[in-house]
Amino acid sequence: MGTPGPQKINRYGVAFKLKAVQMSNQPGVLIKDVAESLCIHPFMLSKWRKQVRDGELVGKPAPLEPAAVAELQRLRDVEQQFKRLQMEHDLLKKAIRFASERKAKPSPSSRQTGKRTRSK
Repeated sequence: MGTPGPQKINRYGVAFKLKAVQMSNQPGVLIKDVAESLCIHPFMLSKWRKQVRDGELVGKPAPLEPAAVAELQRLRDVEQQFKRLQMEHDLLKKAIRFASERKAKPSPSSRQTGKRTRSK
């Protein structure tokens, strides 16, 4: 639920929009990563990208900083590694649970076969 009262509406300039679109067009960079780094909603960035494609948003974008693009790509790589490690962790937890359940249950071959006899 939102806060009561008037909402703050950010107005972004054409240069900012074009730079955001240019950053999102870099190879290996996701729209959500660019949007998150610029503190905007990914839908807004997608809308700007469509406006650029349709020719509604025109202008000369400012030159990109290679450090910013490299940081976004590094962020993407780290997120992929984190996701892979989470999957591995979950798989190991399941394997440990499976092994401990097997240990707790006696196997059919370890049970005694035949009649039990009482010793006197």
